[in-house]
Formats: sequence, structure tokens, C-alpha cells
Amino acid sequence: MIKTILIVLAVVIACILIYAATKPDTFRVQRSITIKATPETIFPLISDLHNMQTWSAWEKVDPGMKRTYSGAASGPGAVYEWDGNQDIGQGRMEIIDAMPPAKITIRMDFIKPFPAQNTLEFVLQTEGDSTRVTQAIFGPSPYLSKVMSLVFSMDKMIGGKFEESLAELKTITEK
Repeated sequence: MIKTILIVLAVVIACILIYAATKPDTFRVQRSITIKATPETIFPLISDLHNMQTWSAWEKVDPGMKRTYSGAASGPGAVYEWDGNQDIGQGRMEIIDAMPPAKITIRMDFIKPFPAQNTLEFVLQTEGDSTRVTQAIFGPSPYLSKVMSLVFSMDKMIGGKFEESLAELKTITEK
């Protein structure tokens, strides 16, 4: 009886692990919002990493986290490092490309709780008298991430924070 249960359990675990292996090797999460402002008004709020404290939902997770800024004041070469509680972890972001006022590309290096390197991108598109701001994160999806995705939805977790952040960016910009 116990032997049968162990065999069934092993088969179920093997099936889960095999299924995880079939998941995509990359991921992408993105959200958009329309803000009643020009790209020229919104762009500096994103390209100067000091401004993230005013609109990023992650900043509220651990208001006491240590922040370090280096490199350029804004645009390519601007660096922001953080070291926070277990919910926020530790990492570094660097603006690697900026095309004012349309696009900003940021390399994100996560150190804790799990090491990872991803790309964060903001695209600003004029729509009449407003701007559509799209925030996206993408990168490789290693096997452990694939297994975790069977339980946790990255789209819901990250996408929810993107929605909060973009809503706050909209509020600040439209004041």
C-alpha cells in the first residue's frame, strides 16, 4: 500500500516537473495606461530614477529600504540600487538606453531573494492630447521560474504592481 502511494506520488511529481519544462523559456509582463499629458512631461519622471520613489508601487513595500544612486543624473548610465526587506529584496537597475521622449530601457539585476537579470522598458506613445505609457518587464525564464509559475502567476503579481505604479504616475502627472 505505501509502495503504491509512493509510486503514484513519484509519477505525479514527475508529470509536474515535465510539464514545467514545457513552459516558455522567456517571460513578458506588461501593462499600459493613458495619461492626459505629453510624453515630454512624463518622460523625466521615468528617466530620472530619483523620481521612482514618488510613483513606483515597489517603493511602498519597504519605505525604509536603502537606496543608492550613482552614474548619470538621468538617462543612460543612471544607476539605482536598493536593499530592502524580504518582500523587496536587493538589486540594481541601470538605464541602458533612452530615446526622449519615447522610450527608456533599463537593465534590472536582482540579487536577493533570487538572482536574475531582466529588462524593464517604458514606451510612451502620443494619442491625441494624451500619452499611452506601456511598462514591460521581460527576460529569461529558468527552470526554477517555470516550476514556480505553476503556483504563482507572475503576470498577476508583477502586473498588479505595474498597474498601481502606472496609476500613481498618472495621478502625479495629471495634477
